[in-house]
Amino acid sequence: MTELQNTTTTVVAYPTTQPNTRSVLRLALYPVTLKFEEVVYKVKKRGGGGCSCWWGGGGGGGSSSGERTILNGITGLVCPGEILAMLGPSGSGKTTLLTALGGRLAGKLSGKITYNGQPFSGPMKRRTGFVAQDDVLYPHLTVTETLVFAALLRLPDTLSRAEKVEHADLVIGELGLGRCRNSMIGGPLFRGISGGEKKRVSIGQEMLVNPSLLLLDEPTSGLDSTTALRILATVKRLASGGRTVVTTVHQPSSRLYHMFDKVVLLSEGHPIYYGYASTALDYFSSIGFSTSVTVNPADLLLDLAHGIAPQCDSMHHGDQGEQKSVRELLITAYDKNIATRLKAELCLPDVNGYSYTREPSASGNAAGKTEQWGTSWCQQFKVLLKRGLKERRHEAFNKLRIFQVISVATLAGLLWWHTPISHIQDRIALLFFFSVFWGFFPLYNAVFTFPQERAMLIKEQSSGMYRLSSYFLARMAGDLPMELALPTAFVVIIYWMGGLKPDPASFILSLLVVLLSVLVSQSLGLAFGAILMDVKQATTLASVTTLVFLIAGGYYIQQIPPFIIWLKYLSFSFYCYKLLLGVQFADNDYYECSPGGSLCRVVDFPAVKSVGLAHKWMDVCIMVLMLIGYRLVAYLALHRVQLR
Repeated sequence: MTELQNTTTTVVAYPTTQPNTRSVLRLALYPVTLKFEEVVYKVKKRGGGGCSCWWGGGGGGGSSSGERTILNGITGLVCPGEILAMLGPSGSGKTTLLTALGGRLAGKLSGKITYNGQPFSGPMKRRTGFVAQDDVLYPHLTVTETLVFAALLRLPDTLSRAEKVEHADLVIGELGLGRCRNSMIGGPLFRGISGGEKKRVSIGQEMLVNPSLLLLDEPTSGLDSTTALRILATVKRLASGGRTVVTTVHQPSSRLYHMFDKVVLLSEGHPIYYGYASTALDYFSSIGFSTSVTVNPADLLLDLAHGIAPQCDSMHHGDQGEQKSVRELLITAYDKNIATRLKAELCLPDVNGYSYTREPSASGNAAGKTEQWGTSWCQQFKVLLKRGLKERRHEAFNKLRIFQVISVATLAGLLWWHTPISHIQDRIALLFFFSVFWGFFPLYNAVFTFPQERAMLIKEQSSGMYRLSSYFLARMAGDLPMELALPTAFVVIIYWMGGLKPDPASFILSLLVVLLSVLVSQSLGLAFGAILMDVKQATTLASVTTLVFLIAGGYYIQQIPPFIIWLKYLSFSFYCYKLLLGVQFADNDYYECSPGGSLCRVVDFPAVKSVGLAHKWMDVCIMVLMLIGYRLVAYLALHRVQLR
């Protein structure tokens, strides 16, 4: 602390680590004094007069304009080296306030929030660590892989890969994750590391950038008291390096409570206490809310936030009217005893002894653009591609999915075993089966892609980890080998078993048509998922779409009424079916159309005549345009999700 207070020179943000060098996690580069004054947040009510919930926070009164006040005039000050804890019942607005302090809250927010006297900015965003209540991590990556990939994305290009990996190792050692460093994170379907270790990994991801401001939402939620104490002890050690720490805590034990420096107590969006944690009981005792029983200070504070006075019998906490009167009394006491003093304190210059260095501007030059993201687009693409391949290799080539495709291909091959040319109806049915199966199977798989990754995408985009374009293209490129391997195996099996045209050129062209159909189908599924971001809704829409495309695909209905014939031109399965027919048959091909040996032209067969064999290149161009268009729609839809 003495070193930090007396320094007048800029410290290197990410020094090259050497043996016996002091951990970079112990000193903050830019100490931040966080001030928030009269913060008010309102949302529109959902429906007429009903209760509306938002962000896990609530409280506040309604208004005649149909708005609900979530935060009502919250004021506070946090200095470097301090931990500010936000306490209050569920729905009191803790998470909403924390989100606002992290610059992540959109909507009708008023008041003044400053960081070293400046508003929230891009450089401040990169120096802010935000740990959400839910640990959003990739389940199939190990602890080391998770932190190394985060380091490669978030640390600047001025560091080499080896230095970034070494920096991740420092974080692993600092947070006590060495024992589980090679263990998978785990998820709902398989066991991984413990809840406390996951929380430390989430904190470690934010500590990689050596943040000056660390925001944590319920870091001890769902953990036992000992694990919770270890987590908070880690946070306390991080704060001692000059970081400003703000955390929400639902119901801390007395040991946890005494580790806080300051406390903000919220009741239905209203502040009823702000000050040092050690003086909270004295304050409430001075306004008539004292207890003769030795209790956990946090329990007493939460009772008061509920409107329950400590004098009430433990079995009878009074009716809602009594609780409301207690809350009103506490709000009045806050305005009289704390608010005025706090506003005066906010006007005072910083007296904590920290020397602030002005951050370099991130505009007006090429270096600023690099600083905006930390790493180049190519670096982001390579890291995201490698991370995606490691994470999704388990789901893409799982045994059940491989068995599903191979068994269907084998069974279909047996059913269409060496179909002769005279059975032209069966051969055409086989080609339509190609277009239907690989037109709709990838679509349903792709629908899940972005809804399942929504939480991760929002988390990483909010922290400015990478560009959306690099994520999107890395995801598309990473899916190619996984999505194209199974249809290739499918075509290899069923094509030769079904007795289709036996020359290599026809086989390769048929395979390319199927793979193009797979990519178009996947693109449409990605677009549905990105637009709706809800698996249930996207699956329903995909079901309706595939049913329409199936009926209008040119096989079941050959004479579509003119007023609705445009539907088949929207169906990519129609173009796939038509191209497969064009590969297998030519205008001068004949087939045996009667037992007597008479021959008929293939193009005159009704199922072929209704579709036609001409304009193959136009059909290919239309499918390519569909592929590009659907993916562009998905990309634009992700931009909208990013702002939610």
